[in-house]
Amino acid sequence: MDLQKPDLQKREEPALAPADLRASDADRDRVADILREALAEGRLTADEHAERVEGVLSAKTAGELEAFIRDLPAAHERRAAPAWTPAPNRPTDAIPHDPDDNVVAVFSAAVRKGRWRAGRRIHAYAIFGSVEIDLSEAIFEYRQVVIKAFSVFGSVEVRVPENVSLRGTGGGVLGNFEVDTLDSAEPDAPVVYIDGWAVLGNIEGRPKRGKLVADILDRVHRAVDHKLDRSLRKHLDR
Repeated sequence: MDLQKPDLQKREEPALAPADLRASDADRDRVADILREALAEGRLTADEHAERVEGVLSAKTAGELEAFIRDLPAAHERRAAPAWTPAPNRPTDAIPHDPDDNVVAVFSAAVRKGRWRAGRRIHAYAIFGSVEIDLSEAIFEYRQVVIKAFSVFGSVEVRVPENVSLRGTGGGVLGNFEVDTLDSAEPDAPVVYIDGWAVLGNIEGRPKRGKLVADILDRVHRAVDHKLDRSLRKHLDR
């Protein structure tokens, strides 16, 4: 008599559907932003907005969150749109030939850091010296910033905020040219282009962890708050 052997293989549990996954704080913030815009556009009344926001704060899964914005056009537009658009490898706007700022270090050190206004074109020269360009707290008045760097027996170091895009198109001759590629999720974020040559020297560009361009977020919040104020004034005038 043949005895059946017990099934010793562990049965795999079925994968959870996306709607059943636990919601994160970022997911809640995204849904709350859509609801705030819907209120500003007049798609939701103040009572409906308050009721849905309360539900968003207590939602546990992604499916529960989506239920609060299923009838809003912005939810479907954002879901269909790509998460981010890569920045072009070359500047698309007109960049002046002459630099707005020259940072020169010859047998010395030169630094640009803190709260300063970044122009469209910056030239950096390090000849037996070091140049540091820190854009982590800079004011970006232009969408695109080009940094032309030249290093001869020296170093040029560029630091940018985490929420900008960064591109590098230079090279090295017995030297090192290294720029981290960075793509911002913000469509209006500045793009920093680093170009140039390192001859027996070093040129590098990297994001500075923990640093963000607050101006971008301020502009977005001001625009949304302006729409919200206009909507509330209309309701109060009725």
